[in-house]
Amino acid sequence: MKINYFKNLDGFRFICFLSVFLFHSFHTDSSAIKKSAIYNAIKIETFNNGNIGVYFFFVLSGFLITYLALKEKNEKGNIHVFNFWMRRILRIWPLYFICLVIGFFGYPILKSFTGEMSSETANIYYYISFWSNFDIIKNGLPDASILGALWSIAIEEQFYLIWPIFLYFTPIKKFWVIPSFFIVSSIVFRVYNANYNAIEFHTLSCIGDLSIGALIAWLVFSKKTFISYIERLSATFIYSVYSLAILLFFFRDDLGAFAPNFRLIDRTVFSFIGGFIILEQTFANHSFFKFSNLKRISSLGKYTYGMYCLQFVGILIVLKTAKIIGVSDSFSKVMVIDPIISLLVVIGLAYLSYQVIEKHFLKLKENFK
Repeated sequence: MKINYFKNLDGFRFICFLSVFLFHSFHTDSSAIKKSAIYNAIKIETFNNGNIGVYFFFVLSGFLITYLALKEKNEKGNIHVFNFWMRRILRIWPLYFICLVIGFFGYPILKSFTGEMSSETANIYYYISFWSNFDIIKNGLPDASILGALWSIAIEEQFYLIWPIFLYFTPIKKFWVIPSFFIVSSIVFRVYNANYNAIEFHTLSCIGDLSIGALIAWLVFSKKTFISYIERLSATFIYSVYSLAILLFFFRDDLGAFAPNFRLIDRTVFSFIGGFIILEQTFANHSFFKFSNLKRISSLGKYTYGMYCLQFVGILIVLKTAKIIGVSDSFSKVMVIDPIISLLVVIGLAYLSYQVIEKHFLKLKENFK
């Protein structure tokens, strides 16, 4: 069974974005709100782990890209490396470079209008060359928040640069060796570079997530017995895995405090959970729900790239507008109103981005099949 479209993964893609979005939400300067138990329970204890959504994004990208490339290699004898690169360029570059223009040139101008000084530490050359994750490791997060989300795009581009070469030269039967090597290597890297920036942002740490997705893609493509096993998973087992995932999500920091070395492998654990969700959603016959049944959520899946890139623009529009019109922070504003309005603005911006910019470049992908 060779699949061209995984309908249950659009909704999963949006949930991944929502996790990251909430990780970046709930902004306030009010010390009273920050000290409240509910704020800490939501912002600190819950969505402080929203960056797991990025891990899932990586797994999803590794899975989809590798599966489609293996399918091409099987059908055509090999993959066309240049066409692979062109398809990725047409998908990613247009909006990415617009974000760079906004971040490096538009943001300082807007700050000057509000009487603020720009204190940008980001190196534009790192961003142009898709090495911005190393700029963050070196210089910290950029002043222009729109740039802060682009480090993961840089890692994906680095992955897309090398992955088709491995696919081109490696027989399908032996391809499992490549992602397995990178999964192990990423864990070893974290063991010897046990600091937050290296674990979160370094390519050698993050490539393990992408490789987990790639390994799962190889299993799905090459092993019919593997798919049969997933199809037969019991509802009890599926419930158990989701329950474990929820517990790990909520008690991640507690587990890290109890067993500090867990932080060296926790992104690998979460990435395998993300891989399980992909498999369960796509193949399991006893799932208690499928994302494709959530029509509205699934319909937003194709806009998630724009949502991810433009999330800080939407958040800042809402926060700055409230400040300009004199709306002060209240608990309901910070915890409910701001996130909801910001999310709606982000969805609107992403929709416009897709309709005005992205879809015209996506049509050109037909020339590089």
